[in-house]
Amino acid sequence: NIGALIANRNLRVTNEARSKSLERLSSGLRINRASDDAAGLGISEKLRAQIRGLGQAQRNAQDGISLIQTAEGALTEVSGLLIRARELAVQAANDSITDADRANITSEVEEILEEIDRISESTEFNTKKLLVGGEGVNPATVDPAEDRYGNVIATSDAISAAVTASADVVDNEYEVIVSGTSGNFSITVEHDGGTYFVGDGFDDDHDFSFQGIEFSVTATAVDATVDDVAIFTSQRATTDAQEFKFHIGANADQTTTVGIEAMDTEALGIDSVNVGSVEGANEALGLLDSAISSVASQRSSLGAVQNRLEHTINNLEVASENLSASESRIRDVDMAHEMTNYTRNQIMLQAGTAMLAQANMSPQMVLQLLG
Repeated sequence: NIGALIANRNLRVTNEARSKSLERLSSGLRINRASDDAAGLGISEKLRAQIRGLGQAQRNAQDGISLIQTAEGALTEVSGLLIRARELAVQAANDSITDADRANITSEVEEILEEIDRISESTEFNTKKLLVGGEGVNPATVDPAEDRYGNVIATSDAISAAVTASADVVDNEYEVIVSGTSGNFSITVEHDGGTYFVGDGFDDDHDFSFQGIEFSVTATAVDATVDDVAIFTSQRATTDAQEFKFHIGANADQTTTVGIEAMDTEALGIDSVNVGSVEGANEALGLLDSAISSVASQRSSLGAVQNRLEHTINNLEVASENLSASESRIRDVDMAHEMTNYTRNQIMLQAGTAMLAQANMSPQMVLQLLG
């Protein structure tokens, strides 16, 4: 019964096609397994990974905004405290008040400074401290006699001629100390703007400070040999800005960084503010102005990064939307087209079943001939 075999084969093919159409319509996917479209599956899987990565990048950027807002909120309070301290310094600089009044003002200023230190130490986001700065500068050597941190740039047990050393100063303020234990020596310091200091007759340490210049130091013996000369740069232990990196892309190394400097009274240069006298109050005004400027600059930097992250989120949303559309075109089923296929296969299945029944009736005709 060859006719029945042919009808049965076509019926099986139609039934498989109908089953696939039913699976696609019920799942909403054109590709349910790799065999449906091997190349399309590979492409769509990569797109799915990118889409998921972009979604997490958006959340990372939002977390970054939250961190920045936490730091900026604390700095708002620090700024308010500094402005109040400056107001008190202006009051203390006036001769119309008594020493007792200045003592009361000093008490409030001290409380303000302690609160600034407390805010700097306690401001956290997800247990990360935000206003304590980074690891900072770690100078190589220490001069125990002066309790200074510094890098030795030239030494000599004894000189009868000149000992010269030079160094580059880029970001931090340095002192240059020329130390001699006996004998007289002269010091000459030259930098890119000319001669900084010239003097002689020194038989003890001499130091001076400057910032951001390339310099050379020469120590020369005067009248006699000078013993134990050391020329070295020195700087206070300082902290760098603490860097927070936000991963704002779906791929490696797509990051943005925000730096937050230490905001305690030492970092702001106001730890030694004293408004107990007119002179101290006037000096405090300059220090507080500098501190207010530093806090405002840090807040401005944080605001700029926050604006950038907000635009980043918008861009990530657009990218995710476009990639999702691309992935959908590859992987999702066209419902109208697939419904057409399903209806066609349903009709073919019914027709095939009827034809198989007709084919199975052919042997009955042979029996009639034999009868």
